[in-house]
Amino acid sequence: MKITVEFAGLARVLTQQSQISLDVSEEVTFREILLRLAEMFPQLVGDVIDPTLGTLRSSNMLNLNGKRMIQPSEMDTSPQEGDRLILMSILAGG
Repeated sequence: MKITVEFAGLARVLTQQSQISLDVSEEVTFREILLRLAEMFPQLVGDVIDPTLGTLRSSNMLNLNGKRMIQPSEMDTSPQEGDRLILMSILAGG
């Protein structure tokens, strides 16, 4: 199945991409997608993705279809055909 990953904030700066399309199996999990992104874009490792856990660093979030955030407890669940994942930073300034 095909999904889209959109990069925002730091992820966009590091990858120099606005979005990519991925072909994934129907059983793929959000964690496996992050690990695949870490392989594709090693510059995301450390600041955005923690590859040892297959999770995001605390200042980053994964949004599903612009509607809701994927919670850490949902990392082992799967997206659906055509889903759009938005990898974004949650940085606040003062």
